[in-house]
Amino acid sequence: MSPDLPRNRLHRATLTVWRQLPFFVWLIALWMLLWGQFTWLAFLTGLIAAVIVTRIFRLPPVELSGRVNLWWGFIFVLEFLVAVVRGSLTVAWQVLDFRRQPGAAIIAVQLRTDDDLIMTHTAVTASLIPGSLIVETDRDRRIVYLHVVGVRDDADVEKQRASVHSWEARIVRAVGSRAQLRAIRADAAARGLSTSSGTLKSGGSGR
Repeated sequence: MSPDLPRNRLHRATLTVWRQLPFFVWLIALWMLLWGQFTWLAFLTGLIAAVIVTRIFRLPPVELSGRVNLWWGFIFVLEFLVAVVRGSLTVAWQVLDFRRQPGAAIIAVQLRTDDDLIMTHTAVTASLIPGSLIVETDRDRRIVYLHVVGVRDDADVEKQRASVHSWEARIVRAVGSRAQLRAIRADAAARGLSTSSGTLKSGGSGR
């Protein structure tokens, strides 16, 4: 047996560990977020859960983009915490406001990136924010279905869709590939152009 063979195997194993490390850390963070606890006990139980998911269940390896932007990751965490607090206050006010019942709706949102990991991150983020919950996903068509509280008209529906797209864009900026980042930017530019065209048409019809 060639002496380089064990060395190559060790190198491949080390490379695989480093590639999967961000996903491993994300599983621990997701566990702590789901329990709403940031303690050593939550960390240790999350570590055990991550080991079980990645080692006992023989799932295909998750292909990461290889790109991590720490600044956008920090922005994502900060805005997520703000959204959780705002969502909690909004839901509490809707419960205490006896003058009217908060509307609810099932909203379909088509994502702009074709990636299982980005889709999962976006769905989990939307579910963790009080007032919205993912009820189903359509992988083939890249559609997530949310049950949202506080929806009364079409404007609220579009606002919720825009919110999900914003979270998707934040996640892509933090951990998405460069191709996904270009797709998000192109879609944002197209939406901005479409909005501007609609405004111009509306203004022109009033003359």
